[in-house]
Amino acid sequence: MTTDQRPFAAAVLDDFDARPGSATSLTRTVLGAYVRDLGGWIAVADFTELLAVLGIPAPSTRTAITRLKSRGVLYPESRSGRAGYGLTDAALAMFARGDRRIFGFRRMTSGDAWRLLSYGIPESERAARHQLRRRLSAIGCGAVSAGLWIYPEYLAAEAAAIVTALDLDNYVTSFRATEPTVPGTLREAAAQWWDLDDLAARHRAFYEKHRGILDLDSSRRNAFAHFTLMLDEWRIIPYIDPGLPDEMLPHNWPGPASVQLFAEARQRYLEPGRRWARTLIGDRCAR
Repeated sequence: MTTDQRPFAAAVLDDFDARPGSATSLTRTVLGAYVRDLGGWIAVADFTELLAVLGIPAPSTRTAITRLKSRGVLYPESRSGRAGYGLTDAALAMFARGDRRIFGFRRMTSGDAWRLLSYGIPESERAARHQLRRRLSAIGCGAVSAGLWIYPEYLAAEAAAIVTALDLDNYVTSFRATEPTVPGTLREAAAQWWDLDDLAARHRAFYEKHRGILDLDSSRRNAFAHFTLMLDEWRIIPYIDPGLPDEMLPHNWPGPASVQLFAEARQRYLEPGRRWARTLIGDRCAR
């Protein structure tokens, strides 16, 4: 399927909206982590069976599918008389971006390049300006002042995609920078540009909630359930965490512990969970 620009923009901006643990969020997590592995198409009946393992009732799954269809993530397609949905081209690109963020946590080191983004957006574009601020924050950009944002250079492509999707290219200028000069220390500046207290609390809460996951039953069905619920909660953190260098972070930063825990759980559970999903419904998807 070739998607037009409207679904493309919708899928680009859909990376962050669903609340972790909700039916829509879990639906999208299963699409990205498992349905792609099954070829990018799944029957509605099979999908409700997968989501039921996560505690999501069938009516909620169908509602979530409808929402994701309206956002350009899914398109309807029947195969062999079975009603189902496939992932759009834009959704596949969205999940590929998510893979790089969620499964490949990036961390700056001293001397790495920064990107500054400056904009002057007219009042007539107020709604788009609000969305730009919201989306930049959601991918880990820091607000230096009104109309000026900072983020690691490795986030430049993601920020540019958001600007383009909002049709704001004519109002935005960006610069590559190497050595920010600030009134106080870089650690003090980072605390002003990012909400590091909130981010630290997210890392600690994630670690405390899931630190026992490596001791759980790793049979394939349980691997699917354990890791999917963990992944759905984790997916927000590597987006809002820009991966700042040590000299900009508070002492005893909790990020490395939660990053390591997620990496070990992924190694233990993701592939067994995928094998279980393929065994359960893979042959049906292939027909």
